[in-house]
Amino acid sequence: MIDILQDYGLLLLVGQFPDGPLGGLALTLVLAIAGLVLSFPLAVLMGVARTSPIRAVRMPATAVVQAVRGLPVLMLIFWAYFIVPLLVGRSVSGITTVICALVAYELAFLGEVVRAGIEAIPKGQVEAARSLGMSYGQTMRKIVLPQALVQMTPSILNQFINLIKNTSLGYIISVNELTYSAYQVNAQLLTRPFEVYAILALTYFLLCWLLGLGVNQLEKSINRRRQAVPRSA
Repeated sequence: MIDILQDYGLLLLVGQFPDGPLGGLALTLVLAIAGLVLSFPLAVLMGVARTSPIRAVRMPATAVVQAVRGLPVLMLIFWAYFIVPLLVGRSVSGITTVICALVAYELAFLGEVVRAGIEAIPKGQVEAARSLGMSYGQTMRKIVLPQALVQMTPSILNQFINLIKNTSLGYIISVNELTYSAYQVNAQLLTRPFEVYAILALTYFLLCWLLGLGVNQLEKSINRRRQAVPRSA
């Protein structure tokens, strides 16, 4: 296993970069970060729509969320692979296809995280803001969302961990992320698949485990600050 890392570690880490396209673990992180960053503003809008008092806004948002959550990510990748080129009128790269699928996936799941964060804010604060003459939009923007986003941070980071694992499905359309890089290494070695895929599994485990530890620490910090507010008050 050590000799595989010595010979192919750079390929698993960054692909053929800088002499070729970025790949491996670096591309996996790029895909996950892009999926999270691009989907977050849309997810906030989806979460606000899910809690809207206007039925005509709330029901379509609910339908979109339920539909996307009921589909596997792999199917979203297949749909993006065929539908996105039709929408833009030209072929797109596999990386763009995977990012579009991940954005659609996160739009639904992060939207539910935002909805839960909004509903966790005490209704008394909303009623107080409205009694002061704030509109619904002002209440959401100045009172509800700032508090909800802080509380949602651990859940958002947990979704980022899920995204990292879901990027492995890009292997299906030959996106050169970590799993596909391991496949390339295995194709060259032929006789050592167990060791190659053990390295792959260990890499995913260590990355997600370290991120999970960070999320736990952040959640504890947020809880301590939340508990300190009543005492200081």
